[in-house]
Amino acid sequence: MTAIPHARTTPVYRDLVPADVRAGWRYPDRDLYTLFARQCLDQPDKIAVIDADGELTYAELDDMARRLAAGLARLGIEPGEVVAVQLPNGRLACAADLAIAALGAIALPYPVGRGQREAASLLGRSRAVAVITVTLHGDFACAAGIRNLAAELPDLRAVIAVGTDTPAGCVPIHALLAADARSFRPARPDPNAPARILVTSGSEAEPKMVAYSHNALAGGRGTMLAELHDVPADMRNLFLVPLATAFGSSGTSVTLATLGGTLLLQPKFDAAATLRLIGRARPTHLLGVATMLRQLASAPELASADLSSLRAVVIGGAVLDEPTARRGREALGCPVINLYGSADGVSTHTALDDPVERVTTAGRPNPGVAEIRVVDEHLEELPIGEVGELIARGPMSPLCYVGAPELDARYRTPDGWVRTGDLGRIDDEGYLTIVGRRKDVIIRGGMNISPAEVEAVLITHPAIRDVACVPVPDPLFGERLCACVASETPLSLDDLTGHLERSGLERRKFPERLVVLPSLPLGPAGKVDRRVLRALAVEHREFPVIATDKAKPS
Repeated sequence: MTAIPHARTTPVYRDLVPADVRAGWRYPDRDLYTLFARQCLDQPDKIAVIDADGELTYAELDDMARRLAAGLARLGIEPGEVVAVQLPNGRLACAADLAIAALGAIALPYPVGRGQREAASLLGRSRAVAVITVTLHGDFACAAGIRNLAAELPDLRAVIAVGTDTPAGCVPIHALLAADARSFRPARPDPNAPARILVTSGSEAEPKMVAYSHNALAGGRGTMLAELHDVPADMRNLFLVPLATAFGSSGTSVTLATLGGTLLLQPKFDAAATLRLIGRARPTHLLGVATMLRQLASAPELASADLSSLRAVVIGGAVLDEPTARRGREALGCPVINLYGSADGVSTHTALDDPVERVTTAGRPNPGVAEIRVVDEHLEELPIGEVGELIARGPMSPLCYVGAPELDARYRTPDGWVRTGDLGRIDDEGYLTIVGRRKDVIIRGGMNISPAEVEAVLITHPAIRDVACVPVPDPLFGERLCACVASETPLSLDDLTGHLERSGLERRKFPERLVVLPSLPLGPAGKVDRRVLRALAVEHREFPVIATDKAKPS
């Protein structure tokens, strides 16, 4: 295996936080692989990863990562170049993160399940020079599909296939792992240089890509996760979401490299398998989305599950409603933490000792992670209690958007703040409540409807296990609201509107179409796939687009 010749022209990533502001924040000032190597030196025999293949110590994971790094180096991967990773949760995904960091290259993880065209868009816009991907995901040929797009991706030099059969033109992963790592010497990149590109979920449009430095991951996100345990090194974190998501970026880089904890992983989420894994591997924290919590709380296997190791369940990805939080706390026997965050550079969460009635807030923002302000359309800070757009700036602030100066202009301010597009308010005790997103507002005949507000009431219906509200195009009003619910009980639109009316919701916010499913579909990032639900809502002919007399939205 020899290096692939190329003309090296790496992209430039500007730090849009002013240097004097960035310099005032507390950071470890070490690159991610150096941080991980220190953990390996201090605790080589500690279990780093528990996955479908068993247990792996820090020393064993380091050996795997170094061999993979040496193999990538022999392919010609150099510092500053982008290597994409599309792998399920497991030890290889962790080793790939660490190997890329050890080379001083930049990781671009994205979840298994992204479509071929979306993957091509990410690879092309990031100018990735290599991609590590599975040979097959279900019936879809991932590696061969990307290899067939080579003509559209001039920067892509290698497709590394993970699987039993290696497609023509691809490099088998075992060839890289067979490399001799004894002579490999890790790079020592600037801790403020880019380490990872986080990809947004892409539920509304083409996913954004955001460049994060080593310091922003280890410092900002590291501080966030460390708050959830009095001895962070004792954390045993079971990530139910893909490590390749923004939420999952706290896996390898934070749980392992920064905190020295243990990472528990399964290739895909399954409620019954998760409950068995909890009893066997004894995690202290679960990290997932609200739909996963609902599925765990209603799983038949819950009755016999041993959950005594759990200290907290951390829920992100969408607004968490109080019924789900209460149900989860009762079912799993531990606090439910509501995490608000995004790839764009914001994160805050409730505390372990917050009362359950506060769980629908996002807690009190920690300036050591990201300071959050509520502003008006002119970016002027609003008084306590008023609703406005949230802007964020702090140690976890990313460098910039990747290959998208128009996004930098739209979402970043000259003094380094990120415009999140989220709406919220901060009360007189400092708690932040998320109201919704500007772009998520459904406009029916000129009237604004927040799906999150309607969902928060519908989830209190005893027959509804999960809910997501999506817009349906309408020639008369522009958009109407469709409620997509997970239920084992037959439900009618009248059932929903009656419940909303008894709850005091304004009639104009009532849904006018209903889709009932056994469970809501999840996208590659583990969140409810609203694109699929919108398509179902449009195609569903059982219920009319025009409201029935009993729905009567005003």
